[in-house]
Amino acid sequence: MRLIISFLFLLTLNISVAQTKKEFTEQEYLELQDKIRFSMNGNFDEGIAYALELQKSTNNEHLAFAYGSGSYLYQLKNNRTKSDEWYSKALAYYNKLPESVQKINLRAYLYNYRGLIEWKRRNFSNSLSNYQEGIKLSTKTNDVIQIVKFKSNIALVNEEVGNYELAIRNLRQNSEFLSKNESLYDADQFQNSKSNIYTNLGNVYEGYYIKNRKKTILLDSAEYFYKRAITYSQNYIDNKMTATLSLGNIYLLKKDYKNAEKTYFYIALYAKQNNDEAYYRIANYNLGDLFYSQKKYDKALVCLKKVDSLYTKGKKVDNSYFQSNYLQAKIYNIKNEPELAFKHSKIYLDSYEKYEGDLREEVLEVNYKLGTANLSDEMLSIQEKYKYEVLWNKALKVFYVILVVGIVFFLIKNIRDKNKAQKKMNALIEEFKANLEKKEIEKAEIEKTIVEEPIFVEVPELEDVLLKKENANLSIDEAKENKIVEKLLALEEKLEYLNADFTLSYVAKKIKTNTTYLSYVVNKRFGKSFGEYSNELKINYVINQMITNHLYRKYSTQAIAESVGFKNAVSFAKSFRKRTGVSPAQFANNI
Repeated sequence: MRLIISFLFLLTLNISVAQTKKEFTEQEYLELQDKIRFSMNGNFDEGIAYALELQKSTNNEHLAFAYGSGSYLYQLKNNRTKSDEWYSKALAYYNKLPESVQKINLRAYLYNYRGLIEWKRRNFSNSLSNYQEGIKLSTKTNDVIQIVKFKSNIALVNEEVGNYELAIRNLRQNSEFLSKNESLYDADQFQNSKSNIYTNLGNVYEGYYIKNRKKTILLDSAEYFYKRAITYSQNYIDNKMTATLSLGNIYLLKKDYKNAEKTYFYIALYAKQNNDEAYYRIANYNLGDLFYSQKKYDKALVCLKKVDSLYTKGKKVDNSYFQSNYLQAKIYNIKNEPELAFKHSKIYLDSYEKYEGDLREEVLEVNYKLGTANLSDEMLSIQEKYKYEVLWNKALKVFYVILVVGIVFFLIKNIRDKNKAQKKMNALIEEFKANLEKKEIEKAEIEKTIVEEPIFVEVPELEDVLLKKENANLSIDEAKENKIVEKLLALEEKLEYLNADFTLSYVAKKIKTNTTYLSYVVNKRFGKSFGEYSNELKINYVINQMITNHLYRKYSTQAIAESVGFKNAVSFAKSFRKRTGVSPAQFANNI
């Protein structure tokens, strides 16, 4: 009897569950897709409700999309567990589908959502990998709308890791494509896409200015695109708030304090009314920063303490949290309250190390994937070879250190060497200051004597071995020499010499002259060959970074060598020792 009752219960349950399932028409599916996508601009709960509605479908394609898009919505709500759970279900339903164009497009959508999830988690390398895989699939099916989305999302990754010019180029191309192909989109899609692109362009220009504060024109560009974004974001509240908040930052950077304060209070009020802790935290930090800039320290502390309070509640370390403690430490220092200044400076340093350390690893990984996606087997084998050489060198160093630890003479010599290195390092610092002033004066003098005329004279390219001989018989008027030097200095300012291909022929082509003239001018003006000039720039850059950037000192010799364009660590270390008298590791330790 119990078996019969159990059977009837399970049968009733299965029937009731089955009744919740339904068949969606293609039109209904597309409408739900659009509703879910638009909800990602702010109304996340509504989007999850639409995803749950689509999960009633009997179609595996519908189910895969519902779970995949829903996984990103859960990430936007900071529910990481639910996000991963739903994404796994999306892949499970996707794997049940037969091969088709629709299946390829669906996989591209899933790559996009996973890329967005990883981006939100600040795993930029994983995010880029998903976008790269997705764009291959969308290219295969000629899904141009999805390709535009991928390119925009890749631009966001480039912005996060500091590749601003690349991000701007990609976003501007996408904006032009949208304007020329508006007919491919319905009205809401077009508005949403424009809103996203203009917001992102504003972000990139703002970030680019923070890196290059002399280029104030970048602020004007950022302001223009934020205002355009607000215009296109009337129906997308999250984009509108993001663009408005960022516009306030532009006002602050331009010292337009009245408009900045008005904008930040507007965001804070909106966030408080809608229980949006993220916007409320950022708005309060920005108000604290604004009041600090105006030396209104007590008002600044009120806002900054709200940021700390929200962190205590959510335990989320982000820019606003550790920068808030940075400002509080400075304020308490000004107010002569050493205990509080020490407390907040420690919080800042601990948070900054973790935040920046994680970001630094992501930057290296993203740039590796962007720049070396097509490495050949030969290049990989060379990389393996050097990897073991570095390990062997490290093992030898450890052996020699252990061998001489017990020798008293080593201790005495070590103290002398340390003092000697310290003196040389101090001399280098003074030399760098003097060189900087000298370069500014030299640059000003050159600009006074520049004559606008082409510096290229058609001379047949010569072999490197003959350049020195030819230089002895060569003569160029001073204006042309100055023009070449000016362009060389411009390349120096852009750090072009950090590229591995910063060769005589590359630079000659870059500044539109020939190798003969370039070699002659470098010899005459700098008193050295082009190779020596290039190496000195690279080594000086490393020395400057080690002196001013404590994180840079932690890099391995191989990593530093690669960062300034040397082919291997051995040649780099040799050039470094020639310039400083010590190895890179010794120099870093002495600092």
